[in-house]
Amino acid sequence: MLTNVAVALSDGVTPFEFGIFCEVFGIDRSEQGLPVYDFAVCAAEDGPLAMADVGFTITPAHGLERLEEADLICLPADRQAPVRQDYPEPFLDALRRAVDRGARVLSVCSGAFVLGAAGLLDGRRCTTHWMHAEALTRRYPAARVDPDVLYVDEGPVITSAGTASGIDACLHVVRQEHGAEVANTIARRMVVPPHRDGGQAQFIRRPLPRTACDTVGGVIGWMARHLDEEITVERLAERAHMSPRTFARRFLQETGTTPYQWVLRQRVLLAQELLESTDDTVDAIAGRSGFGTAAALRHHFLRTLGTTPNAFRRAFRGPRAVA
Repeated sequence: MLTNVAVALSDGVTPFEFGIFCEVFGIDRSEQGLPVYDFAVCAAEDGPLAMADVGFTITPAHGLERLEEADLICLPADRQAPVRQDYPEPFLDALRRAVDRGARVLSVCSGAFVLGAAGLLDGRRCTTHWMHAEALTRRYPAARVDPDVLYVDEGPVITSAGTASGIDACLHVVRQEHGAEVANTIARRMVVPPHRDGGQAQFIRRPLPRTACDTVGGVIGWMARHLDEEITVERLAERAHMSPRTFARRFLQETGTTPYQWVLRQRVLLAQELLESTDDTVDAIAGRSGFGTAAALRHHFLRTLGTTPNAFRRAFRGPRAVA
Protein backbone atom coordinates (compact mmCIF):
# COMPACT_ATOMS: atom_id res chain seq x y z
CA MET A 1 0.00 0.00 0.00
CA LEU A 2 1.29 3.46 -0.94
CA THR A 3 2.03 5.47 2.21
CA ASN A 4 5.36 7.24 1.66
CA VAL A 5 5.78 9.84 -1.09
CA ALA A 6 8.86 11.91 -1.91
CA VAL A 7 9.23 14.64 -4.52
CA ALA A 8 12.76 15.03 -5.91
CA LEU A 9 13.58 18.56 -7.10
CA SER A 10 16.46 19.76 -9.22
CA ASP A 11 17.42 23.25 -10.30
CA GLY A 12 14.91 24.66 -12.81
CA VAL A 13 11.86 22.80 -11.53
CA THR A 14 8.51 24.24 -12.63
CA PRO A 15 6.17 25.31 -9.80
CA PHE A 16 2.84 24.12 -11.22
CA GLU A 17 4.00 20.54 -11.74
CA PHE A 18 5.64 20.56 -8.32
CA GLY A 19 2.39 21.85 -6.85
CA ILE A 20 0.43 18.94 -8.33
CA PHE A 21 2.31 16.47 -6.15
CA CYS A 22 1.86 18.67 -3.09
CA GLU A 23 -1.88 18.97 -3.72
CA VAL A 24 -2.58 15.28 -4.33
CA PHE A 25 -0.19 13.68 -1.83
CA GLY A 26 0.92 16.42 0.55
CA ILE A 27 -2.34 17.72 2.05
CA ASP A 28 -3.84 16.14 5.16
CA ARG A 29 -7.44 15.27 4.30
CA SER A 30 -7.97 12.83 7.11
CA GLU A 31 -11.10 14.71 8.22
CA GLN A 32 -12.73 13.34 5.07
CA GLY A 33 -11.54 9.84 5.79
CA LEU A 34 -8.87 10.05 3.08
CA PRO A 35 -5.40 8.50 3.39
CA VAL A 36 -2.57 10.62 4.76
CA TYR A 37 0.82 10.20 3.13
CA ASP A 38 4.23 10.58 4.71
CA PHE A 39 5.17 13.34 2.28
CA ALA A 40 8.59 14.93 1.80
CA VAL A 41 10.32 17.29 -0.61
CA CYS A 42 13.91 16.36 -1.41
CA ALA A 43 16.80 18.11 -3.12
CA ALA A 44 18.52 16.26 -5.93
CA GLU A 45 21.13 19.03 -5.96
CA ASP A 46 22.51 21.51 -3.47
CA GLY A 47 19.94 24.21 -2.72
CA PRO A 48 18.45 26.71 -2.84
CA LEU A 49 16.93 25.61 -6.13
CA ALA A 50 15.61 28.02 -8.76
CA MET A 51 11.96 27.59 -9.70
CA ALA A 52 12.09 27.87 -13.51
CA ASP A 53 12.88 31.56 -13.88
CA VAL A 54 9.74 32.74 -12.13
CA GLY A 55 11.48 34.78 -9.47
CA PHE A 56 11.79 32.59 -6.40
CA THR A 57 13.80 29.67 -5.04
CA ILE A 58 13.06 26.72 -2.80
CA THR A 59 15.22 24.92 -0.26
CA PRO A 60 13.92 21.37 0.33
CA ALA A 61 14.07 20.00 3.86
CA HIS A 62 15.56 16.66 2.77
CA GLY A 63 18.38 15.32 0.66
CA LEU A 64 18.59 12.25 -1.52
CA GLU A 65 18.70 9.93 1.48
CA ARG A 66 14.96 10.48 1.92
CA LEU A 67 14.32 8.71 -1.37
CA GLU A 68 15.52 5.43 0.13
CA GLU A 69 12.28 4.94 2.08
CA ALA A 70 9.74 6.28 -0.42
CA ASP A 71 7.06 4.08 -2.00
CA LEU A 72 6.56 6.66 -4.75
CA ILE A 73 9.14 9.15 -6.05
CA CYS A 74 7.70 12.08 -7.99
CA LEU A 75 9.65 14.05 -10.60
CA PRO A 76 8.19 17.41 -11.69
CA ALA A 77 8.96 19.07 -14.99
CA ASP A 78 12.40 20.62 -15.39
CA ARG A 79 12.75 23.51 -17.84
CA GLN A 80 16.37 22.57 -18.47
CA ALA A 81 15.72 18.87 -19.05
CA PRO A 82 15.37 18.84 -22.87
CA VAL A 83 18.80 20.46 -23.25
CA ARG A 84 20.48 19.28 -20.07
CA GLN A 85 23.41 16.94 -20.67
CA ASP A 86 23.81 15.33 -17.26
CA TYR A 87 22.29 14.80 -13.83
CA PRO A 88 24.12 14.09 -10.59
CA GLU A 89 25.00 10.40 -10.58
CA PRO A 90 23.91 9.96 -6.93
CA PHE A 91 20.45 11.17 -7.98
CA LEU A 92 20.23 8.67 -10.83
CA ASP A 93 21.56 5.89 -8.59
CA ALA A 94 18.89 6.66 -5.99
CA LEU A 95 16.16 6.34 -8.64
CA ARG A 96 17.53 3.04 -9.90
CA ARG A 97 17.81 1.63 -6.39
CA ALA A 98 14.26 2.69 -5.62
CA VAL A 99 12.83 0.86 -8.63
CA ASP A 100 14.98 -2.18 -7.88
CA ARG A 101 13.52 -2.44 -4.38
CA GLY A 102 9.94 -2.11 -5.64
CA ALA A 103 9.19 1.61 -5.39
CA ARG A 104 7.43 3.47 -8.19
CA VAL A 105 8.55 6.63 -9.95
CA LEU A 106 6.20 9.17 -11.54
CA SER A 107 7.25 11.98 -13.86
CA VAL A 108 5.35 14.96 -15.22
CA CYS A 109 6.24 16.50 -18.56
CA SER A 110 10.02 16.84 -19.01
CA GLY A 111 10.63 14.99 -15.74
CA ALA A 112 10.73 11.94 -18.03
CA PHE A 113 14.22 12.98 -19.13
CA VAL A 114 15.51 12.24 -15.63
CA LEU A 115 14.08 8.73 -15.84
CA GLY A 116 15.67 8.33 -19.25
CA ALA A 117 19.05 9.40 -17.88
CA ALA A 118 18.70 6.76 -15.16
CA GLY A 119 18.00 4.10 -17.80
CA LEU A 120 14.49 3.52 -16.45
CA LEU A 121 12.76 4.17 -19.78
CA ASP A 122 14.75 1.57 -21.71
CA GLY A 123 12.37 -0.91 -23.30
CA ARG A 124 9.38 0.79 -21.70
CA ARG A 125 6.48 2.66 -23.23
CA CYS A 126 6.46 6.22 -21.91
CA THR A 127 5.32 9.74 -22.68
CA THR A 128 6.19 13.37 -22.12
CA HIS A 129 4.91 16.74 -23.33
CA TRP A 130 4.35 16.60 -27.09
CA MET A 131 6.86 19.42 -27.56
CA HIS A 132 9.60 17.23 -26.05
CA ALA A 133 8.60 13.82 -27.43
CA GLU A 134 10.98 13.96 -30.39
CA ALA A 135 13.87 15.09 -28.20
CA LEU A 136 13.17 12.31 -25.68
CA THR A 137 13.13 9.75 -28.50
CA ARG A 138 16.43 10.99 -29.93
CA ARG A 139 18.19 11.07 -26.58
CA TYR A 140 16.91 7.73 -25.32
CA PRO A 141 16.27 5.56 -28.41
CA ALA A 142 15.61 2.47 -26.27
CA ALA A 143 12.51 4.18 -24.83
CA ARG A 144 9.19 3.64 -26.63
CA VAL A 145 7.84 7.19 -26.57
CA ASP A 146 4.10 7.61 -27.19
CA PRO A 147 3.31 11.33 -27.66
CA ASP A 148 -0.45 10.80 -28.07
CA VAL A 149 -1.48 9.89 -24.52
CA LEU A 150 -1.94 11.78 -21.28
CA TYR A 151 0.01 9.27 -19.24
CA VAL A 152 1.50 5.78 -19.35
CA ASP A 153 1.70 3.27 -16.52
CA GLU A 154 4.48 0.77 -17.24
CA GLY A 155 4.87 -1.19 -14.03
CA PRO A 156 6.99 0.81 -11.62
CA VAL A 157 7.52 3.68 -14.09
CA ILE A 158 4.69 6.14 -14.70
CA THR A 159 5.18 9.04 -17.10
CA SER A 160 2.73 11.80 -17.96
CA ALA A 161 2.49 14.52 -20.57
CA GLY A 162 2.36 18.27 -20.05
CA THR A 163 1.20 20.05 -16.92
CA ALA A 164 -2.38 19.02 -16.08
CA SER A 165 -1.84 15.44 -17.25
CA GLY A 166 0.23 15.09 -14.10
CA ILE A 167 -3.03 15.39 -12.18
CA ASP A 168 -4.46 12.55 -14.27
CA ALA A 169 -1.45 10.36 -13.51
CA CYS A 170 -1.51 11.12 -9.78
CA LEU A 171 -5.22 10.35 -9.53
CA HIS A 172 -4.59 7.15 -11.46
CA VAL A 173 -2.08 6.09 -8.80
CA VAL A 174 -4.48 7.01 -6.00
CA ARG A 175 -7.26 5.06 -7.69
CA GLN A 176 -5.05 1.98 -8.05
CA GLU A 177 -4.01 2.12 -4.41
CA HIS A 178 -7.19 3.24 -2.67
CA GLY A 179 -10.08 2.83 -5.13
CA ALA A 180 -12.33 5.14 -7.12
CA GLU A 181 -14.10 6.77 -4.18
CA VAL A 182 -10.87 8.16 -2.72
CA ALA A 183 -9.60 9.34 -6.11
CA ASN A 184 -12.93 10.95 -6.95
CA THR A 185 -13.09 12.74 -3.59
CA ILE A 186 -9.63 14.22 -4.12
CA ALA A 187 -10.62 15.20 -7.67
CA ARG A 188 -13.71 17.00 -6.36
CA ARG A 189 -11.60 18.89 -3.85
CA MET A 190 -9.29 19.94 -6.68
CA VAL A 191 -12.28 20.76 -8.93
CA VAL A 192 -11.00 18.51 -11.71
CA PRO A 193 -12.49 15.45 -13.43
CA PRO A 194 -11.39 12.08 -12.00
CA HIS A 195 -10.08 11.26 -15.44
CA ARG A 196 -9.90 12.84 -18.87
CA ASP A 197 -10.38 10.47 -21.79
CA GLY A 198 -7.33 9.92 -23.94
CA GLY A 199 -5.03 8.82 -21.15
CA GLN A 200 -4.13 5.34 -20.00
CA ALA A 201 -7.17 3.10 -20.28
CA GLN A 202 -7.11 1.22 -17.00
CA PHE A 203 -9.19 1.99 -13.93
CA ILE A 204 -10.95 5.16 -15.04
CA ARG A 205 -14.41 6.66 -14.79
CA ARG A 206 -16.48 7.77 -17.73
CA PRO A 207 -15.43 11.31 -18.71
CA LEU A 208 -17.98 13.90 -19.73
CA PRO A 209 -18.10 14.09 -23.53
CA ARG A 210 -16.63 17.33 -24.81
CA THR A 211 -16.27 18.81 -28.25
CA ALA A 212 -15.61 22.22 -29.72
CA CYS A 213 -18.47 21.85 -32.21
CA ASP A 214 -21.98 22.56 -30.95
CA THR A 215 -23.68 20.39 -33.59
CA VAL A 216 -21.53 17.32 -33.04
CA GLY A 217 -21.44 18.04 -29.32
CA GLY A 218 -25.20 17.72 -29.12
CA VAL A 219 -25.10 14.38 -30.90
CA ILE A 220 -22.31 13.17 -28.60
CA GLY A 221 -24.49 14.00 -25.62
CA TRP A 222 -27.26 11.89 -27.13
CA MET A 223 -24.80 9.04 -27.82
CA ALA A 224 -23.67 9.03 -24.19
CA ARG A 225 -27.29 8.68 -23.02
CA HIS A 226 -28.15 5.86 -25.45
CA LEU A 227 -25.16 3.53 -25.28
CA ASP A 228 -27.47 0.54 -24.82
CA GLU A 229 -29.07 1.14 -28.22
CA GLU A 230 -27.84 0.44 -31.74
CA ILE A 231 -25.86 3.47 -32.85
CA THR A 232 -24.99 3.87 -36.52
CA VAL A 233 -23.34 6.70 -38.44
CA GLU A 234 -26.52 7.04 -40.50
CA ARG A 235 -28.63 7.50 -37.38
CA LEU A 236 -26.19 10.02 -35.93
CA ALA A 237 -25.90 11.94 -39.17
CA GLU A 238 -29.67 12.27 -39.33
CA ARG A 239 -29.73 13.77 -35.84
CA ALA A 240 -26.98 16.21 -36.83
CA HIS A 241 -28.75 17.09 -40.11
CA MET A 242 -25.70 16.07 -42.12
CA SER A 243 -24.87 13.43 -44.65
CA PRO A 244 -23.20 10.35 -43.13
CA ARG A 245 -19.95 11.19 -44.89
CA THR A 246 -19.91 14.80 -43.67
CA PHE A 247 -20.84 13.75 -40.14
CA ALA A 248 -18.09 11.11 -39.98
CA ARG A 249 -15.52 13.64 -41.19
CA ARG A 250 -16.69 16.34 -38.75
CA PHE A 251 -16.77 13.88 -35.86
CA LEU A 252 -13.17 12.82 -36.54
CA GLN A 253 -12.07 16.46 -36.74
CA GLU A 254 -13.70 17.37 -33.43
CA THR A 255 -12.97 14.27 -31.35
CA GLY A 256 -9.88 12.76 -32.94
CA THR A 257 -11.61 9.40 -33.32
CA THR A 258 -14.40 7.70 -35.27
CA PRO A 259 -17.99 7.38 -34.03
CA TYR A 260 -17.53 3.61 -33.71
CA GLN A 261 -14.38 3.90 -31.61
CA TRP A 262 -15.93 6.64 -29.46
CA VAL A 263 -19.01 4.53 -28.72
CA LEU A 264 -16.90 1.45 -28.03
CA ARG A 265 -14.72 3.38 -25.59
CA GLN A 266 -17.72 4.87 -23.80
CA ARG A 267 -19.36 1.45 -23.51
CA VAL A 268 -16.23 -0.01 -21.92
CA LEU A 269 -16.08 2.92 -19.49
CA LEU A 270 -19.75 2.51 -18.60
CA ALA A 271 -19.19 -1.20 -18.02
CA GLN A 272 -16.30 -0.34 -15.69
CA GLU A 273 -18.52 2.02 -13.72
CA LEU A 274 -21.30 -0.55 -13.41
CA LEU A 275 -18.90 -3.33 -12.41
CA GLU A 276 -17.52 -1.15 -9.66
CA SER A 277 -20.70 0.47 -8.39
CA THR A 278 -23.43 -2.18 -8.80
CA ASP A 279 -24.07 -5.85 -8.06
CA ASP A 280 -25.47 -6.46 -11.55
CA THR A 281 -24.26 -9.61 -13.26
CA VAL A 282 -21.85 -9.38 -16.17
CA ASP A 283 -24.71 -10.39 -18.50
CA ALA A 284 -26.87 -7.55 -17.20
CA ILE A 285 -24.01 -5.07 -17.48
CA ALA A 286 -23.34 -6.22 -21.04
CA GLY A 287 -26.92 -5.31 -21.89
CA ARG A 288 -26.88 -1.95 -20.08
CA SER A 289 -23.61 -0.90 -21.66
CA GLY A 290 -24.62 -1.83 -25.20
CA PHE A 291 -22.47 -4.92 -25.77
CA GLY A 292 -25.45 -7.24 -25.78
CA THR A 293 -23.71 -10.37 -24.56
CA ALA A 294 -21.23 -11.15 -21.80
CA ALA A 295 -18.90 -12.67 -24.40
CA ALA A 296 -18.81 -9.42 -26.39
CA LEU A 297 -18.21 -7.42 -23.20
CA ARG A 298 -15.35 -9.69 -22.15
CA HIS A 299 -13.77 -9.47 -25.61
CA HIS A 300 -13.75 -5.67 -25.75
CA PHE A 301 -12.92 -5.27 -22.06
CA LEU A 302 -9.86 -7.49 -22.39
CA ARG A 303 -8.78 -5.87 -25.64
CA THR A 304 -9.13 -2.34 -24.26
CA LEU A 305 -7.98 -2.74 -20.66
CA GLY A 306 -5.94 -5.90 -20.65
CA THR A 307 -8.12 -7.49 -17.97
CA THR A 308 -11.48 -9.25 -17.68
CA PRO A 309 -14.70 -7.81 -16.22
CA ASN A 310 -14.58 -10.23 -13.30
CA ALA A 311 -10.93 -9.45 -12.53
CA PHE A 312 -11.67 -5.72 -12.67
CA ARG A 313 -14.63 -6.13 -10.32
CA ARG A 314 -12.61 -8.18 -7.83
CA ALA A 315 -9.88 -5.53 -7.84
CA PHE A 316 -12.33 -2.88 -6.64
CA ARG A 317 -15.14 -4.83 -4.97
CA GLY A 318 -13.09 -7.56 -3.27
CA PRO A 319 -13.24 -11.37 -3.59
CA ARG A 320 -16.92 -11.52 -2.57
CA ALA A 321 -18.05 -9.45 -5.53
CA VAL A 322 -20.68 -11.09 -7.68
CA ALA A 323 -19.61 -12.44 -11.06
